Amino acid sequence: MNHRITPLAAGLYIVATPIGTARDITLRALDVLASADLLAAEDTRSLKRLLGLHGVPINGRDILSYHDHSGPGVRRRIREAVAAGRSVAYASEAGTPLISDPGHGLVREVIAGGCMVTAVPGPSAALAALSIAGLPTDRFLFVGFLPSKAAARRRAIADVADIPATLVVYESAARIQGTLDDLAQVAGETREAALCRELTKKFEEVRRAPLGALRDGIAADPPRGECVLVIAPPPPRQTSDDDIVAALAVQPAERSLRDRVDHVVAGTGARRQRVYKLALDEDRHDEQKNDGGPDQSSGR
Repeated sequence: MNHRITPLAAGLYIVATPIGTARDITLRALDVLASADLLAAEDTRSLKRLLGLHGVPINGRDILSYHDHSGPGVRRRIREAVAAGRSVAYASEAGTPLISDPGHGLVREVIAGGCMVTAVPGPSAALAALSIAGLPTDRFLFVGFLPSKAAARRRAIADVADIPATLVVYESAARIQGTLDDLAQVAGETREAALCRELTKKFEEVRRAPLGALRDGIAADPPRGECVLVIAPPPPRQTSDDDIVAALAVQPAERSLRDRVDHVVAGTGARRQRVYKLALDEDRHDEQKNDGGPDQSSGR
């Protein structure tokens, strides 16, 4: 395949690469990888293999190794190349760079030097899992990898378990049992979830079940490969009318009715219509007391 080789503006190009199926790479990503003056990669062997599969010539260009353990010297070399007017394409081993992958320090350094950083978007395991999990996607929190030690992992889960959003967690097959044990214990065994593994690869699989059932299923049939866990938002909190009235009572008097309702809805998770009705009832009650209405005149 012939790839369009055109001069690129000086800058750092963050290039997403396939997470499994090699043909998932975008045409623009191939053009950028063919055209960049300098290439950098989390894993240089993986990038060379990808370029070979798609017939992208290296043409004597350097391919720098940049990963979690790279020192400031590598970042400085890339920053200086961009500052000198060169284009640099950076790719992680798989997926979108910086998403639980190296690159944050490099991007910050190039930005600090006043140079351009741009994205060449494409595959991401987190987004791929969200799209097929069958769980809400209007609001989600990317958690990445949880701590490896059980106590720290449970604390991390507790920090996010009650956030009203779908959670996305990366995990290896070797640690998935312990992670599911802790998720079921902290977030609740009945919380709906999906375990997605080997996304876009030959043995792609999605297991959809409550966390407790997923945990038990993993014990009987351990998965292989990289896993993405997608966990449904927590169920709506059960809030009594007294709780809502108490929350309304502590709202600053200068706030409008709408603002008071908005704050209580956000804080309690109660339905807006319910909070609005109770707020109106409380306002009417206060007006009657201030006007010497029925409550006072009846002696109650």
